[in-house]
Amino acid sequence: MQCSWKAVILLALASIAIQYTAIRTLTSKPFQLCPVPSPQNCGLLGGPETESPIEGRAGCDDYPYFSFNASRKTHIMVLATTRSGSSFVGQLLNQHADIFYLFEPLYHVQTTLIPRLSHSRNAADRRVMLGASRDLLRSLYGCDLYFLESYIKPAPANHTTDKLFRRGASRALCSLPVCDAFGPTDANVEEGDCVKKCASLNMTLAADACREKRHVAIKVVRVPEIGDLRALVEDPRLNIKVIQLVRDPRGILSSRIETFRDTYRLWRIWRATGRRPYNLDLSQLTVVCEDFLGSVSTGLSHPHWLKGKYMLVRYEDLSRNPLLKTMEIYDFLGLPMDKSVEEWIQTNTRGSTELSAKHKYGTVRDSAANAESWRLKLSYDMVEYTQATCHKVLHQLGYKAVKSAEELKNMSLSLVQDKTFVPFS
Repeated sequence: MQCSWKAVILLALASIAIQYTAIRTLTSKPFQLCPVPSPQNCGLLGGPETESPIEGRAGCDDYPYFSFNASRKTHIMVLATTRSGSSFVGQLLNQHADIFYLFEPLYHVQTTLIPRLSHSRNAADRRVMLGASRDLLRSLYGCDLYFLESYIKPAPANHTTDKLFRRGASRALCSLPVCDAFGPTDANVEEGDCVKKCASLNMTLAADACREKRHVAIKVVRVPEIGDLRALVEDPRLNIKVIQLVRDPRGILSSRIETFRDTYRLWRIWRATGRRPYNLDLSQLTVVCEDFLGSVSTGLSHPHWLKGKYMLVRYEDLSRNPLLKTMEIYDFLGLPMDKSVEEWIQTNTRGSTELSAKHKYGTVRDSAANAESWRLKLSYDMVEYTQATCHKVLHQLGYKAVKSAEELKNMSLSLVQDKTFVPFS
């Protein structure tokens, strides 16, 4: 019994000594997930025999999944709906030298899983879409572009495809090392030129280009509400900041009628005849307002999970003061604004209305004149119906209702109230 008692004492002392040594070791030098910031050590984080998503990088801090250093990447999401000016906002980010930009990659999820209208009201369809969309976005923010191949049809061969939706809208995918058709001095490459002159997209090279950038920005128009993104926003490895772009629903409706002529054919009949067709799909309007109301109400209620991660931008404010609003966006993101961004704004906000009409997906336009041009295109009865259907979100976002056809056409009176939406910080 005496030996057993002494053995217990010795074991206890040895345990205390080991713990003390461990504590001294941990506190004597800063803790690092990557002991030595080198490609070799960071690559081993994925396992010695695996293809780590950060293999070949300069150090752990360059990849957010394995470091929580303050210098980690800031990822950006532009949350919008179709015909709300999101292409314009996306290009404001695309021009920045340190941002890797993707134009609506969720298009491929929709066309693969639910080959119907993007705003399906079927609850099961939306759950499927949202689950797949969140998984894809999480991978893309980590520069895992191979994950996207599962949704591209026909499937890429040897990680090569010419079917990526709107590839030409991304500068990184139209320049070296992804595309060698243009040199480093070629600025503002047109989307059509990129598609014509660049070879098929090599996803491996695209992923490498993504990892070379400090930040990833993705434009999303197929996620109904910001609440659907909570799991991504709360993930500290992603460090996502959301720019929610909104537009007057009357302007969205007008733009869709002009752009999606077949889908909105009955709306055009209403506008031309003054009589609403009995089989008009009213959900093409109501869905926009319901999603806006739900999403904006969540964002402006300042839930804890959006603190420091949410900014609301009205398209009309951006159109009237593009340089000022862009500076505010970059300030929210905590990024310096490149000279190239300012130059792009100067070039793309002074175009003619005629030029804008010819290129329905283009960004060259007289932005100030375009903000409320819908007032000259919609009939008063259509506007009146829209105001009745969307009155809550119109009021919340600061859009004035009109009470007569004369007031609608009086362009000297703006329907956009002066209203400030301060980023939630």
